[in-house]
Amino acid sequence: MTPTPTPTATAAVAKPSARQDQFDRHDKFTGYLIELCRDSKKAQSDLRSGLGRPVERCHYLHRYLVPRLPERQHPDARRAHYAIAALIAARPRKARDADTAAAEQPATSTGSTEPPAWWVRPNLGASLALAVNDGYLKPDSAEDDLHLMTRQSSDAIHPRLPALTRHLLTCGVAVDWSVLLEDLTWWNRDRDRIATRWLESYFRVRTYENNDDSTKESR
Repeated sequence: MTPTPTPTATAAVAKPSARQDQFDRHDKFTGYLIELCRDSKKAQSDLRSGLGRPVERCHYLHRYLVPRLPERQHPDARRAHYAIAALIAARPRKARDADTAAAEQPATSTGSTEPPAWWVRPNLGASLALAVNDGYLKPDSAEDDLHLMTRQSSDAIHPRLPALTRHLLTCGVAVDWSVLLEDLTWWNRDRDRIATRWLESYFRVRTYENNDDSTKESR
């Protein structure tokens, strides 16, 4: 699988600590969901029942999510958390096994198991590009889907995510749930910025693959 290229140093200029704190909370939330689905088939089934549904129709999810979420939360943020919970529960076995193996991986030689800072982690655009690079998606189809999503509201995107993320995971392409959670949370209020980031990541990863192929051919 083609690795995601590391963004340039300019992409990591002085990010507010509050933003990193938010991502730390996302990581705790998604980590809780992954462990919950691993330990309880009933919980996994209950969470999966929320796939593509608005919060008002996610009756079986409340018992697991309400204690983990603020009492007062913007509707977009709440829907994003419920959507991610259902998507994590619906992961194919291959992805569940990979997540379990990653959680059991020992610490590095430095003793750190901390994930990379949020701004260097792959978003949905990068994941789509990896699927194209590995031959699981056709470039034209992936670009058309990406451009379509960047023009849509979250109401249109949410129902598309179950099939899309499952296809990516089945192909062995990882989805960073915390990054997707953050993007869905702010999509309706900051769509242009997030959409631009998805597109930039997509073409950066695609260009990285093309440059890598050219380097190999010149050797």
